[in-house]
Amino acid sequence: MKKIRAALIIAMLTALPVFSFLQPLPSQNGNGSGVGQVPVGAPIDGGLSILLVLGAGYGATKLFELRKKVKED
Repeated sequence: MKKIRAALIIAMLTALPVFSFLQPLPSQNGNGSGVGQVPVGAPIDGGLSILLVLGAGYGATKLFELRKKVKED
């Protein structure tokens, strides 16, 4: 259980820089003007960040299971 908790903490600390440096949209600059408005398109940053965090969690789980299996043998 401690290893799972440690893996989750590492995954969260790895994802922290991704979420702490998010910037507001240029259209939300406080004075209501749309200067620097983002063009219409598919944003990839949010989904990519989530996939990276989920991949790290999946890898940590597989690593934990592998070490557990080796320890049993």
